Amino acid sequence: MTMTTQTLSAADRKRQSALEAIPPLERSETDGQLRITHGFRGVNPEQAIRYLESLGGERVDDRTVEGPGWEAHLSTRVVPVGPSYRLTEVQITWVGEPDAVEAVVLRFRLKAFRAPG
Repeated sequence: MTMTTQTLSAADRKRQSALEAIPPLERSETDGQLRITHGFRGVNPEQAIRYLESLGGERVDDRTVEGPGWEAHLSTRVVPVGPSYRLTEVQITWVGEPDAVEAVVLRFRLKAFRAPG
């Protein structure tokens, strides 16, 4: 099931345009497998796992979720924001079939973009 712009609401199409301005931390394709990594601030690992489960994934362990045609691996790091403030950033690396990865990454990013706090 590939998510196209036709299946997005008008509001999500606007959000998608804004998200396209934020490139992934990593993007590569090898042997037919797409690998994309994005960082998310304001989302903790448990929230990220719940989001991934709501998008068709099943939790494998505390840092891995598998879905149809994709796997997501979570890690965290502390990043400085200004001179004295630090935030935890959840990094998610998706790997799998290109169409499946593209669709789940878009849906996750839209969900995280809409999420409060």
